[in-house]
Amino acid sequence: MEKKPTKKFTSKADALVKLQRYCAYQDRCHSEVRTKLIELDCYGQDLEDVMASLIEDKFLDEERFARSFARGKFRMKQWGRTRIRQELKIRQISDYCLRKAMEEIKEADYLKTLKEVLEKRASQIAELDDFARKGKLAQYAMSRGFESDIVWELLRDMD
Repeated sequence: MEKKPTKKFTSKADALVKLQRYCAYQDRCHSEVRTKLIELDCYGQDLEDVMASLIEDKFLDEERFARSFARGKFRMKQWGRTRIRQELKIRQISDYCLRKAMEEIKEADYLKTLKEVLEKRASQIAELDDFARKGKLAQYAMSRGFESDIVWELLRDMD
């Protein structure tokens, strides 16, 4: 099956309408919108004008994106702060927005989620050796983006 070519827009107004729909569907970061505009062959001053218009009309808000991204990835995918921070940096989110995003994750919820992640994984590991078991659990939690010091502290408390 042949891939259908994407429709290219020639006017700034068409690009603006398309991107308003794109941003209304879900929160987007500036880099995603910029990439989408380039895909639509919108460059230079037209690109900047569309971006400015989207920001002005509140279709594009980096802080709102960062906050909802952090909430969603923490609640739905059970990612830790490290992973969320890393993913936001990949999307070129500012340090200010990063800090605001991390405020969305409450410490009590964070520890509760980490404990649930560890307990679920512990039930799947058949290691007999306690040392190896804890090592595997810690490695798993850290791969999900949880900080090593918190992981080890919780593993000690779980005994």
